[in-house]
Amino acid sequence: MRNTPFALGFVLLLSLSVGVRGQESKERNFQLRLDSTNGLELVNAKAELATYRGQHAVRLIPVSGHENGDDGMLAILTGSDFKDGTIEVEVAGTPRPGAPTDARGFIGVLFRVQDHGDRAENIYLRPTNGRADDQLRRNHSVQYESAPDFPWFRLRKETPGKYESYVDLDAGAWTKMKIVVSGIEARLYVNGADQPCLIVNDLKLGETRGQIALWAHVTTDGYFSNLTVR
Repeated sequence: MRNTPFALGFVLLLSLSVGVRGQESKERNFQLRLDSTNGLELVNAKAELATYRGQHAVRLIPVSGHENGDDGMLAILTGSDFKDGTIEVEVAGTPRPGAPTDARGFIGVLFRVQDHGDRAENIYLRPTNGRADDQLRRNHSVQYESAPDFPWFRLRKETPGKYESYVDLDAGAWTKMKIVVSGIEARLYVNGADQPCLIVNDLKLGETRGQIALWAHVTTDGYFSNLTVR
């Protein structure tokens, strides 16, 4: 199995919710509360509301027959339109029971999503790598990839170490991700750190725009909460 994945011109504030119940302010802020799964376009996934470790969340579940494949599960925010800005979300991921031994709990966020997820930038975590006893696995704790032409394995082969890095991760715990995007650059900050753990200076899709999606591998038991997009 592969080592993981595949999935504003104005300010979006999304606290994960049912449908897009938005109230526009003079700053063009939009809020979505998480009390249903309306407003999500699902790809290779089902979504359900859950309470996980004390927090309301959206949980992604693989569709029947794809539980142990090599696909990404996507929940695309249908009302989103993102080019540059900051995406913050809390995620929790672990390998599902019965998943292959090389499953890592892959979970993250797609941005600038186009064509129902066929084109997108992806930054995600491999939670079980964060505290592994093997240093090389630790070095693969966070990853950038770009669909469709730059999957993780191509980037690792052609430019080892450039698009992945280490950060301390506790598999299954709520983990705060902050992705800051500007032009062809993106930076990932984890758990409120002042410094990024991953810097991407050449986003492969260029200065495009598109939607935002929650993403997890089908071998992952993945939860998402407290999403904010500015």
